Amino acid sequence: MRAAALLASPIDVGRDQAAREAAHELSGAGYQHEALVDRLQREISQFLGDLMSGGGTGGGGVMSLVVIAVVLAVLAVLLLWALRRFSGGRRTASGAVFGQRERTAAEHRAEAERLAAEGGWAGAIQERLRAIARELEERAIVSPMPGRTAVELAEVAGQALPPHAADLRAAARLFDDVTYGGAGGTREGYLTLTALDERLRSARAGVAA
Repeated sequence: MRAAALLASPIDVGRDQAAREAAHELSGAGYQHEALVDRLQREISQFLGDLMSGGGTGGGGVMSLVVIAVVLAVLAVLLLWALRRFSGGRRTASGAVFGQRERTAAEHRAEAERLAAEGGWAGAIQERLRAIARELEERAIVSPMPGRTAVELAEVAGQALPPHAADLRAAARLFDDVTYGGAGGTREGYLTLTALDERLRSARAGVAA
């Protein structure tokens, strides 16, 4: 009878007792082992649910909708920032000189000339530096290395061809600027790489790479 009476009567739990029970509940093994992402998702859902429970009409309802809109906007901004940072990091990490298609130095040189004739200076600069890199590999001045960047090429080739080290570093910077820095190529930049290509074709390595 006493148990039935307790079940039938309304339960009035004080604030302090409710806090103690909540702390006891959170200290349980289930919450201690809960993943951080799941916990954040649960807390956000609970927060939004508490806001919505205030009703959709009146001042409280309007305020709840405003808070929800602000929270969603902040989350969207954070997501876009994370995606841009990830994309930027991935693009920088893939800064190799050569693409997927393997070409000879002559083929890169011909493609560079074709792009230059069309006014595609950025692409022409890229292909001319690739022609330089492939030429150095074909002549065994530098050893082939998949994924080598323009800066790495300039460093290795500059050790083998010290008189051209500064020009090779400048060419690498130009390549990176038009490929990853968003800079537009110019005719002057392309002619600079063309002249360097011609000089390197007759250069002899003084040090083994």
